[in-house]
Amino acid sequence: MSTQQKTAGALQHARLPGWAPGVVLTGSAAFGGLVWLLSGNVAFGVAGLILAFLIAMPLWATLVEGRRAGVDRAVTAMVWSAFGVILIPLVWLIWLTVSKGIEAINMEFLTYSMRSVVGDEQGGLYHALLGTLIVTGIAALISVPIGIFAAIYLIEYGRGTKLSKAITFLVDVMTGIPSIVAGLFAFALFALVFGPGRFGLAGGIALSLLMVPTVVRATEEMLKLVPDDLREASYALGVSKWRTIAKVVLPTSIGGIVTGVVLAIARVIGETAPLLVASGFTNNVNTNPVDGPMMTLPVFIYTQYTQATEKGALYAWGGALTLIVIVMLLNLVARIIGKIYAPKTGH
Repeated sequence: MSTQQKTAGALQHARLPGWAPGVVLTGSAAFGGLVWLLSGNVAFGVAGLILAFLIAMPLWATLVEGRRAGVDRAVTAMVWSAFGVILIPLVWLIWLTVSKGIEAINMEFLTYSMRSVVGDEQGGLYHALLGTLIVTGIAALISVPIGIFAAIYLIEYGRGTKLSKAITFLVDVMTGIPSIVAGLFAFALFALVFGPGRFGLAGGIALSLLMVPTVVRATEEMLKLVPDDLREASYALGVSKWRTIAKVVLPTSIGGIVTGVVLAIARVIGETAPLLVASGFTNNVNTNPVDGPMMTLPVFIYTQYTQATEKGALYAWGGALTLIVIVMLLNLVARIIGKIYAPKTGH
């Protein structure tokens, strides 16, 4: 045997088979199930599963592959365990909402309002669904232009200036504003202009205060990703700065900007506190944002659940399921838009 072959053999170590993680996971699941049966607590069972996997997988790898491979397997096992722990509340939340809310979902529930509903009469969330679309649309109309133009100024015009630093600081402050404070501000603003009362427009303004920082940050990050070479090439051809932004920078980053806007909408559509304060609640269908209170889905869920009745709880879970579906659809739309408008790369 040559020296080269001996060296290659010395560098080679035994490896665990590809099915080893599956076997360890199965055994850990069996151990976790046993702990669950003995303790009667599902949390103890999950903890036993994770602990068994974290111990068994690195130990087996250390015995077969060596200490370095064992450490690598241990870190990998911890990462996967953390991922699994994060998924538990998400899966549990979706399962609980679907299992409890699916009973309320029907055509009447989606097309009826709660006006004059007494006792066991059929009611619905149509007025809340319509109000959510109107209020969120108002917030988007206010926030999207302001957020995009503010980000354009920060990246394209105001780099390093005192004004841009001040705007960045204010955006950071607005990011941490509690939602209830935004609702109180909108309520106080409309009380000064229109007198005491709650309006759908006030709810839209309250949501816009929460949405603007997200739009600014998302647009800012997308504009930073545009290569300076594209800008310089446009300037070299004699194109003005504003036309370069409109024809080169924005089209290049439009996919990410639209995705950020849609995600910002999905973030504020479920806010309850500012809408409860600024928009109020009503059982009637109201399509005029400056004429009285306007019901929204989060407030509908809150008011129904606080009734402490079986019917109210059912309607609350149905509203929660509807809201989750809307948010999921918005996230799906954001991903589709991001893929469609993503810059095409050559190979």
